[in-house]
Amino acid sequence: MLKFGVGGNPDDFYNSGYKKSEDMPKYLSDFKLDSYEYECSRGVRIKEEKAKILGIEAKKYDILLSVHAPYYISLSTTDKEKQDKSIQYIIDTMRIAKVMGAKRIVVHAGSSLNLQREEALKNNCKLLKRAINEARKLNLDDVRICPETMGKVNQLGNSEEIIQMCKVDDNFIPTIDFGHLYCRNLGKLKTKEDWKKELKLYIDKLGFDRVKCFHSHFSKMIYTKMGEKCHITFEKAKEEILSGPNEIEVLKAIIELGLEPNIILESAGTQSIDAKIMKDKYLELLQI
Repeated sequence: MLKFGVGGNPDDFYNSGYKKSEDMPKYLSDFKLDSYEYECSRGVRIKEEKAKILGIEAKKYDILLSVHAPYYISLSTTDKEKQDKSIQYIIDTMRIAKVMGAKRIVVHAGSSLNLQREEALKNNCKLLKRAINEARKLNLDDVRICPETMGKVNQLGNSEEIIQMCKVDDNFIPTIDFGHLYCRNLGKLKTKEDWKKELKLYIDKLGFDRVKCFHSHFSKMIYTKMGEKCHITFEKAKEEILSGPNEIEVLKAIIELGLEPNIILESAGTQSIDAKIMKDKYLELLQI
């Protein structure tokens, strides 16, 4: 079965009277959702005690936890100081993930800077190898590192590049962001067959067992000729022309391939509402 959840705390969470992230598992359980991605996008600032409480609450309400690593990780950089800091950000994220009982962290591939893509990808892979080696020394490698597909054309992180990053170590599994792939391919991924072809790339090159429970992000997005412009809501997408992807076509592809990802909704403020819509559509498809 697929799991559906949210990235960060949606507007409705606060509008419902909740204030602390430790309350998210109960809130999500009331929505009949399954997972929560805690955002450390601007730094790993959560205290260990708070992380422990979040983990206890997640276990109580059967909510699967993951953590998003800081956005400013730079895996392509040739600057030694930035390389060391980026590895430390990954280690810090893995450490707090382990404290709260999360088994996955999401890491952005980042831009290619002024490098050729091939050279930038090579740097990415080297730093990821250093990161997992360091994690093993610290007994943190039970947390999976999940490199994420990116939405802008000039960013590293198309499917082939993420596959290459995942090949660095068996610990790694992909974060397939359907909105990002839709944008960087300029809306060309539309049908069930389009998405099956994209997902089969991962299965063929990483193996079914490794890809079966891949990590995933989903949201409607507006794009330009440069790729991703912004995240929007399911409701807003009804008014936009260059927005997508189509959740029904994505779900059909996943079901037909026998995959069981954890799908994190990243809509602009309506994550929980849209996650519930998507989960309900998935359950309907299972009954057809």
